[in-house]
Amino acid sequence: MKQKMLNVVFLLFCYASVGVPVGIAFEFHDSHFHLTNFIQKGPSAKSALQVMGNLTGRAALFGLPLQQKWDYALTGERAPDYYLSSKARLYYYSAVDAMIAEEYLSLTLEEQSRFDPMITGFNPTDMYARDHIVQMLKLYPGVFSGIGEFSIHKEFVSGKIAGHAASLTNNALAEILNVAGEIGLVVIIHCDIDEVRPLPDEPAYLSQLKAVFKSHPKTNIIWAHTGLGRLVAPRPEHLEMLDKILVDPDLNHVNFDLSWDEVAKYVVRDEETLEKWAELITRHKSRFLFGTDSVAPKNQNSYAKTFFDYAPLWSKLDVVTRRMVLIDNYERIFDEAQRSVRAWEMSNFETFEDAVPTKHYYYESLRDEVEAQIQMNAGN
Repeated sequence: MKQKMLNVVFLLFCYASVGVPVGIAFEFHDSHFHLTNFIQKGPSAKSALQVMGNLTGRAALFGLPLQQKWDYALTGERAPDYYLSSKARLYYYSAVDAMIAEEYLSLTLEEQSRFDPMITGFNPTDMYARDHIVQMLKLYPGVFSGIGEFSIHKEFVSGKIAGHAASLTNNALAEILNVAGEIGLVVIIHCDIDEVRPLPDEPAYLSQLKAVFKSHPKTNIIWAHTGLGRLVAPRPEHLEMLDKILVDPDLNHVNFDLSWDEVAKYVVRDEETLEKWAELITRHKSRFLFGTDSVAPKNQNSYAKTFFDYAPLWSKLDVVTRRMVLIDNYERIFDEAQRSVRAWEMSNFETFEDAVPTKHYYYESLRDEVEAQIQMNAGN
């Protein structure tokens, strides 16, 4: 029991001792940052910090759960590096979570404080997806804050994935959202609100989405892109539909990210549209977060493009609303997730040594200091 208490205090110490560098006026936190692309290539986490620079304080960091197959019969020596550059299938790539975790653990504590790693390498049609999430927490305790971004319905992507297509009515998705709620993991879900060719009545997936959201009231959900896509364009009543979700007390655990340059074009397309988006966001300022949706960026210009694409919207928001969308909402949601997930790990792992590999550099570097602090407290 004494050893377990030592381990718990040690873990708390690690997380209480670090923070985003003070004295820097960051422009935003990024709720949607893909470190790797569709062939699992990308910058190191340390390089990503250089790309973020003084623009970004913190970022939800994840890879892409899908790998583009290089099918020689289709493309020969041409190696596809994007899902639209080959007709070959995509498949789920579970190793991406270990890749993200190892990148995170290669950083100093101060550098780690700028990232909130996410688990995304699971198949949302697989009932074992829940086990994968728990296993990643056990292999890498103290690392992950949430799950996602993962996709259910996504234009051009869903039809390319090998195996069964993901569905909002699949029990595997329910189990994923259940375990996220039990542990306190933030969920970032991509699900198009409609088909590319809109249905004549309401959007194809709106009712199912709301039913899923309502079935998991304890799960903190971020619906990516407000359901829009490259070709899934907003209907005239799109903002009205979002407003109905935002005012529904049974859906107050659902948030939205404003991300992806393909979505920005809908928001900033004209003055009237801008005014309507700004009015909605201002009325529900605690429910929106900004994300770049950058994929394996090579430089700050490419990384920050989406932020500047949304600039006309930022100029329409008052200071308080803009601060909440760009900074405060991220901190509230992800700080709460960190506390909840760390508490769950402490309650479910017999001892810290059982869960934390010795290669975690801070385990050795801070342990003696924590032991000394505990002994000092005991003496007082």
